[in-house]
Amino acid sequence: MSTSALPRPRTAIVVVAAGSGTRLGAGRPKAFVGIDTHTVLRHALRNVFAAPYAQVVVVVPAAHVGDARTELAEAAGDRGEAASVVVGGETRQQSVAAGLAAVWPDVELVLVHDAARALTPPEVFTRVIAALDAGAEAVLPVLPVVDTVKRVDGSVVVAGVDRAELAAAQTPQGFRRDVLQDALAGADREHTDDAALVQAAGHAVGTVDGDERAFKITTAADLERARALVTAVAAVPAVAASPRPAVPLPRVGIGTDVHAFGGDGTLWLAGLEWPGERGLQGHSDGDAVAHAIVDALLAAAGLGDIGIHFGTDHPEYAGAHAAAFLTRTRALLGEAGYAIGNVSVQVQAARPRFSARRVEAEAVLSAALGGAPVSVSATTTDGLGFTGTGEGVAAFAVAIVHPV
Repeated sequence: MSTSALPRPRTAIVVVAAGSGTRLGAGRPKAFVGIDTHTVLRHALRNVFAAPYAQVVVVVPAAHVGDARTELAEAAGDRGEAASVVVGGETRQQSVAAGLAAVWPDVELVLVHDAARALTPPEVFTRVIAALDAGAEAVLPVLPVVDTVKRVDGSVVVAGVDRAELAAAQTPQGFRRDVLQDALAGADREHTDDAALVQAAGHAVGTVDGDERAFKITTAADLERARALVTAVAAVPAVAASPRPAVPLPRVGIGTDVHAFGGDGTLWLAGLEWPGERGLQGHSDGDAVAHAIVDALLAAAGLGDIGIHFGTDHPEYAGAHAAAFLTRTRALLGEAGYAIGNVSVQVQAARPRFSARRVEAEAVLSAALGGAPVSVSATTTDGLGFTGTGEGVAAFAVAIVHPV
């Protein structure tokens, strides 16, 4: 059905894609970076047009209006009459105001959506609109905070924060049009999101359930995660079309890591502290066994490597031990739709002697991976190479994951 045959919508969706995306480091605004054969913006628009019928306004930098019109035309199909592109401002609030100015006069509800949350499913839009229809002035989708949160002063922890009182805000954030319009007109400073702007203007903001897939693509690790999710979804029709029973196939990954002795403190290896042994050099604790496992799991799920997710640009992992790496890796796999099957890792080192603590190491590593079986073996390499001469430690891991 063409747009002209549809009733005039009472809802508009303003898609903000005017950011520079400097943290992504792709050399262009992140909305125009590719996830697969399509850009971040195209994936965002695909879900926008799968949501309840609405006018769609896309806000972009002046230099990318042509690119955005091409993406919008292909995503909108026969709904192009209800879609347009406008130039954004220097700040988010200026860009939202530019988008709002292009909304038809008879539209009552406005949803503001970040193009960087490209994989937000249509049902999130539906929940936001339903909450507005039920009488809310403003509403945003949220997820509970699952990580332990600390208040810090520089590099020192000051206190814990009760995460039961916290929620992670997502988009689309929905508003009655007059509420958003008045809040923008009266703003005296920049706010981190549109809900904060409206709340500062004295309006109550409600919440609905968000979605794990609505994460914001900000860093290279986020982009790799999005690519893995898109690849997994794209593979489903091919499996379903097979004449054989559709059985999800496991995936295998290989990981390696090497660290030299000479680090500060005692040795941490395979998730255990080894009193009396020399420490390993590294950004974290130098646990080559844990790091090899992380690389194997990430490779199996197509999520890049340890440097993307835990490299030196992630200072929160400086000095961290195996449990922090493995727990976060397990969470990344879960978000990408994978569960861990089992892991096998071999340590090559002259010291420490693993035989007495092998079972303990396996239990610690398995616990950090949510109970997935982990087997550890060790060899001294008969005195050959840098591991045999005691200069460092090498580890090699193989991991199996499967779709869930």
